[in-house]
Amino acid sequence: MASVFGVSAMTDAFNVAFRIPNLFRRVLGEGAFSQAFVPVLAACKAEQGEEGAKQLIDHVATLLAWTLVVLCVAGVVAAPLMVWAMASGLKPQGYNAAVVMTRWMFPYIGFMSLVALAGGILNTWKRFAVPAASPVLLNVALIGSITLGAPWFAKHGIEPIYAQCVGVMVGGILQLGLQLPALHRLGLLPRIGASLTALRLAWNDPGTRKVLGLMLPALLGVSVAQISLLINTQIASHLATGSVSWITYADRLMEFPTAMLGVALGVVLMPQLAAARGSQDEARYSSMLDWGLRLVVLLSVPCAVALLVFSQPLVAVLYHYGAFSDLDVQRTTVALSNYGVGLMGIVAVKVLAPGFYARHDMRTPMLIAVCVLVFTQVLNFFLVPLLQHAALTLSIAIGALVNSLWLLLGLLRRGSYKPLPGWGKFSLQVGGASALLAAFLLWAAGAVRWVALKGHAWERIGWLALVLLASAVLYFTALWVSGLKLTKLLRH
Repeated sequence: MASVFGVSAMTDAFNVAFRIPNLFRRVLGEGAFSQAFVPVLAACKAEQGEEGAKQLIDHVATLLAWTLVVLCVAGVVAAPLMVWAMASGLKPQGYNAAVVMTRWMFPYIGFMSLVALAGGILNTWKRFAVPAASPVLLNVALIGSITLGAPWFAKHGIEPIYAQCVGVMVGGILQLGLQLPALHRLGLLPRIGASLTALRLAWNDPGTRKVLGLMLPALLGVSVAQISLLINTQIASHLATGSVSWITYADRLMEFPTAMLGVALGVVLMPQLAAARGSQDEARYSSMLDWGLRLVVLLSVPCAVALLVFSQPLVAVLYHYGAFSDLDVQRTTVALSNYGVGLMGIVAVKVLAPGFYARHDMRTPMLIAVCVLVFTQVLNFFLVPLLQHAALTLSIAIGALVNSLWLLLGLLRRGSYKPLPGWGKFSLQVGGASALLAAFLLWAAGAVRWVALKGHAWERIGWLALVLLASAVLYFTALWVSGLKLTKLLRH
């Protein structure tokens, strides 16, 4: 996308339009719904067996499906208002394009919310592979829409970036299509009722009421993060043209370690924490949190180091082709390096928040998130005039650190989490290895002319592969020499 479309008012328009259904998806689908549904489903399975769990799945799916139909219709109608609320600073051409693309893509939320339902069921039954693999299909669809769809659109006189909307919708359909056979094999494919009687039964189910009751505070908590994103997008739309796109390209790189570490750990931990809590096994509950936090430190600290000192090579090798200019590299690099400040906090929140959700405590993370939102916007007030678009990523990073520390202190104070021995030595081991890594990456960042090699793609890719391989060897060798037993930690 960077090489074909670069950075322009139209890429800003697409990124705004795609964020709108994504915002609702993260609030309703993967956010509040999953956080409320998975603990209730895990408890229902433990108490009532698979038959009771299947009934809950059918009732929840019925309510969810009909809610999504109404929401998608409303979203298509209200697209102009939503674009204005998210990015009123877009120029007329970009604003109009964003409205059209929002209408094309808003039904994506319907598919992805059903994907979240299916993923929650499969994760509860410890079938992690299919939910983890399904997002790849969205990327495949988007790549196909760029390489095949954009030239076809251009040939027929249609703005080429509109092809991305087709890719988004195809990706949503493919992701849902991948998960349905997995549910069918388990005998858990939801039956969605189409009558008023079915809706009434679903509404009156105590399990469904429990999910809805937990969703309300979770909805507020998740909405806070998305409100922060909305405010930041609104601010970026009033800055230099391209600001929304520079931040979006930085987001993609920041979300790689976040998804690989934080989201993956959260998905694995959530049902196990809920099960441990449901069986009153407090020792296992605390032990699982401890294991998750050690993995966060072990893997997110070197990633944060890379974002802080090695951002330009990463941006240049991945994005710097075709329409993506030297200036775009510089602006994206600044935004990305600021994420490194708070990457460990961004990842840790994905592990710490499920510690509260598994105990059916949605209120505490919500209140913390509200306070962090206010704090983040205070930072924006002072930093945006100085740093422009880069201030928006820095404020998110600092806010994530505050959020994760606050959540950790909350778990410690109530005695839910009791750290196991060895944290001091472990921190020194990771800190020492990360210091060596930082020195090496600083040298590597200046040793190769990463931006000047734009016309030599394979040479640049080869250098990056060598640096990343050497970085991994250096980091894990330093940990091994310091006495850290990685296999024992990973086999928890």
